[in-house]
Amino acid sequence: MAATESATLAEQIDVAVAPISRAVNSVIFFAVDIFGVSVPLVVIWLIAAAIIFTFSLRFINLTGFGHALALVSGRRTHHLQGGAGEISHFQALSSALSGTVGLGNIASVPVAIAIGGPGAVFWMMLAGFFGMSSKFAECALAVKYRRVQADGRTIGGPMYYIEDVLSRRGLKTLGKVAAVFFAVMAMGGSISLLQVNQSYAQFSSVTGVEAPLAYGVILCSLVAAVVLGGIRRIGFVSGILVPSMGLLYLGAGIVIIVMNIDAVPGAIAIIFKSAFGLEAAGGGFVGALINGIKRATYSNEAGIGSSAIAHAAVKTSEPMTEGFVASLEPFIDTIVVCTITALVVIVTGAYEPYLFHPPNHGIEITSAAYESAFSWFPVILLVASMLFAFTTLVSWAFYGAQAAAYIFGPSKAVDVTFKVSLCAVLSLGAAISLSSIIDFIDAMLFGMCIPNIIALYLLMPELKRDLAAYNAKYRARKAFASRKAE
Repeated sequence: MAATESATLAEQIDVAVAPISRAVNSVIFFAVDIFGVSVPLVVIWLIAAAIIFTFSLRFINLTGFGHALALVSGRRTHHLQGGAGEISHFQALSSALSGTVGLGNIASVPVAIAIGGPGAVFWMMLAGFFGMSSKFAECALAVKYRRVQADGRTIGGPMYYIEDVLSRRGLKTLGKVAAVFFAVMAMGGSISLLQVNQSYAQFSSVTGVEAPLAYGVILCSLVAAVVLGGIRRIGFVSGILVPSMGLLYLGAGIVIIVMNIDAVPGAIAIIFKSAFGLEAAGGGFVGALINGIKRATYSNEAGIGSSAIAHAAVKTSEPMTEGFVASLEPFIDTIVVCTITALVVIVTGAYEPYLFHPPNHGIEITSAAYESAFSWFPVILLVASMLFAFTTLVSWAFYGAQAAAYIFGPSKAVDVTFKVSLCAVLSLGAAISLSSIIDFIDAMLFGMCIPNIIALYLLMPELKRDLAAYNAKYRARKAFASRKAE
């Protein structure tokens, strides 16, 4: 009886939300037809910005890679003295990665391959490469424009530089409206029902246990225990879980790739053939390109501005340092994690039955690929998917709370009320499937990139000056240290 009532309630909510969801989606995901492939303009908006930022910043994604690694590892500490903030570079990167390295990596990649063919992997990696520059820009600026409270807490994110840059151009009202729009979208995007729903689907499939409500309540209670502790606790937990789940998932994937090592050259060959239309799959060249870019965008969120909220809490006196660190995020998320997933799916041939007919949940393809190695491998995928879901929920709860603080004020009451309310809603995610609500939330997530990228364009000259000043200062400090050593 309870299940029937739950299903009825879900259907009623879904029907009620559907018209609103369709209206919002028609605006945010307005698409044009290119050679028979539907291309959302928001995806073009994001990838075009990433390419422009890459050239404007003189390929910072390549030239700054080594410096980024040195900052994360702690080998460069010149920026720490006198710096505000609450967490280390490593914790900031882990917190941001926990929001992007999620079920999208497990489920979105096989869907991209099923729809656009294996060539989508090449374009996905290329989009991740350019996305590194978008991450640099938005995260460096988020640190520069953050607010530090009297008690040492930091509040930051794109909403602050969006408001500031437009206000300085005599558009104070528009600046406030655009910043509030971003914050509202971020609050909506934090309702990550899909993470709860999909992790439960894998849990139920592997264990045979049917307890959606209990699963949702337990998972979201754990999320609440972490997020109510603030960014320091989030950074601490993420600093442990993100590397752990990454090693678990990537380690299992590498085992399967090694087991199918003879198929790897063929997999790489088919990726390149399909990428350039030499293999007719999913619309050929255009289908592979568009689906690869779309899935990379869904995965690493470069240009959306979400990760900048986590990076704003880093302890540093030099905002540019966090730009370098943040640029590693799309590299790890898309070029490393998504590529391992793609190779596993291709070398095992798990995608072939679904080519042109993808399942509703891409995790089914990944699970089949893992199971092809050992019957018990889906258990590893279960653990990884649960960890991915948990860390994504934690990060997005923080993002939503920071957005709420911008609109309603940075009080403890606002913070606790938002986080508790969010966790209560998320706890229902495994019990009911609300497709219209999930579509609505996706639209809110991508809506964030509209004001964010406009602000990044306006701030690019300022960012380039700041970067040049930082590089000059860093080179001078490095030269001085070298002379002193002699």
